[in-house]
Amino acid sequence: MGPASSRLTVLRSHLSPDSSSSAVASEKEAALAAAPADAPTIFDKIIKKEIPANVVYEDDKVLAFRDIAPQAPTHILIIPKVKDGLTGLSKAEERHFEILGHLLYTAKLVAKQEGLEDGFRVVINDGPQGCQSVYHIHVHLLGGRQMNWPPG
Repeated sequence: MGPASSRLTVLRSHLSPDSSSSAVASEKEAALAAAPADAPTIFDKIIKKEIPANVVYEDDKVLAFRDIAPQAPTHILIIPKVKDGLTGLSKAEERHFEILGHLLYTAKLVAKQEGLEDGFRVVINDGPQGCQSVYHIHVHLLGGRQMNWPPG
């Protein structure tokens, strides 16, 4: 399976709710490890409006939309409109300081907009072992139910 085919498998697994199988997970890890840092992702297509998304918030720097495979009654992804090499939190540099703060502040704004007064969870997955599936940094805003700890 070539790199393009591997990336299509990753895209399909992100779009389908049955992506939990170990075979798909192994393919996903291999494909993501081989993907160039600034390779276009599904999020780039959502930002360009090439793929529809249920947008709940947008400003000049970020876009927030409902996750297609929600893990809670409210599950919203918040992404920067410009990747700038920020494929994951482990890739953050000092120049990313402003956008990282903006992502978290946006999570607070969207949580209020969504009526999550009783609390919410913010998650940033990083790397294959952190279950990152799209290499364009993104914040998961989860709420609408009691969150458990540990989350597993």
